[in-house]
Amino acid sequence: MIFTETDLKGAFTIAPELLADERGFFARAWCRHEFRAHGLSPRLTQCNISFNRKRGTLRGMHYQAKPYEEAKLVRCTTGSIYDVIIDLRPQSPTFRQHIAVVLTARNRTMLYVPEGCAHGFQTLEDNTEVFYQMSHSYAPVHARGVRWNDPAFGIRWPVPERIISERDQCFPDFSPSFEV
Repeated sequence: MIFTETDLKGAFTIAPELLADERGFFARAWCRHEFRAHGLSPRLTQCNISFNRKRGTLRGMHYQAKPYEEAKLVRCTTGSIYDVIIDLRPQSPTFRQHIAVVLTARNRTMLYVPEGCAHGFQTLEDNTEVFYQMSHSYAPVHARGVRWNDPAFGIRWPVPERIISERDQCFPDFSPSFEV
């Protein structure tokens, strides 16, 4: 696996290292030892699938508050997404900054989202599926979010036609008093 740290402290893109032959290829998608060696949480507690019928579907910006902060490993298994992380960790050198990465079924790249960061994505194609691995189980009482278009972050979403849940539209703007 090829780990590349992004401009956001502790967030990595992870590309599979393909072992190819005439049959196709083989690659590892997760390795506890390699994650630990890169300082990433090697704990996996829950896996989820998000299927999105329409291009422009926007999900986010979600996170879980203490003590249920979760690291996520995100991969697009069908279609493509514009995947975004916002650093909400006050002590981080990249606090309030965001990064975006295009994940596709073709590039097979994954995005590691550190604990204390908000995460969301927008689909770039119809019938897109996203696979998540999380370090903590979902805790509804600790589920939080910031507004997807909060001017404090200035995220430029690529698809102007957006399908967004009422919950995601109603998240508040960022405030330094947020519980992360």
